[in-house]
Amino acid sequence: MSEKHFLIVDDDLVFTRVLARSLTRRGYQVTVKNSAEDVRNLPEHQAFDYATLDLKMEGASGLTLVPWLRERFPDIRILMLTGYASIATAVDAIKLGANQYLPKPADTDQILAALAIEEPDIDQPVEAEPMSVNRLEWEHIQQVLNQHEGNISATARALNMHRRTLQRKLAKYPVKR
Repeated sequence: MSEKHFLIVDDDLVFTRVLARSLTRRGYQVTVKNSAEDVRNLPEHQAFDYATLDLKMEGASGLTLVPWLRERFPDIRILMLTGYASIATAVDAIKLGANQYLPKPADTDQILAALAIEEPDIDQPVEAEPMSVNRLEWEHIQQVLNQHEGNISATARALNMHRRTLQRKLAKYPVKR
């Protein structure tokens, strides 16, 4: 069996170092890039079987890489990873061509398991407990922010919220379900 090539795109240096080491021990050839711009400068001959992309990085979002990678490597398995998980960004990632989406923190086993899934699990149990009010607010803010293409001022106006209040809410990590 030939060696599988794995691309990690994330600006968290500690996370990339740990994940790369773990994947290398499992037999993958790993390339680490810390920005979307660095990925676009890869040599033409370099090919990948798997990729994990961080959603929120310095510069362009990992979402911008999904169509680019999909066009360049049609069979690549793409996993979107983010510490800022929301339904809106998950839907966008899948629509753009990502195979799966995982919130951080995720370990190597979870990442490989998500990349191995070929079809959605229709028997997966639905959460019995509804989201908290705080989580619903977070999801709604993310959806409206997405509708306004990341424009904080336009999002604040649409939510009838002061811009600084919205910025404080966005600076926090997502609320637990």
